[in-house]
Amino acid sequence: MKYLCLLAGEPGSGPAPGTAEFQQMLADFGEATSAMAAAGVLVDSGPLQPPETATTVQVREGETLLMDGPFAEIKEQLGGYYVLDCADLDDAVRWVSRIPSAKYGSIEVRPVMVMDGRP
Repeated sequence: MKYLCLLAGEPGSGPAPGTAEFQQMLADFGEATSAMAAAGVLVDSGPLQPPETATTVQVREGETLLMDGPFAEIKEQLGGYYVLDCADLDDAVRWVSRIPSAKYGSIEVRPVMVMDGRP
């Protein structure tokens, strides 16, 4: 089953860029991602640009409306994602717990819905 893992945290909650702790966090991300790839569970992953770069799209009465920034104003911000293909939720949680974001924020793990028999 595929799982979308959304990495969220409050701005400034992790190590500051340029510090040794930040470099270690990046190394930890690399190790976790490499381990997932080696185990064959990593489908995709990546960091996101800051929320102010977002564009929110809505269609109302046939008209496409664009808004700058994220749709929801929340304290935590999405910082990245992983898509994992795991046997079950327990397996996904074991892998996700290795992602450094879990130490500084939270990671939402959500099963991807299978539609029309597509994997």
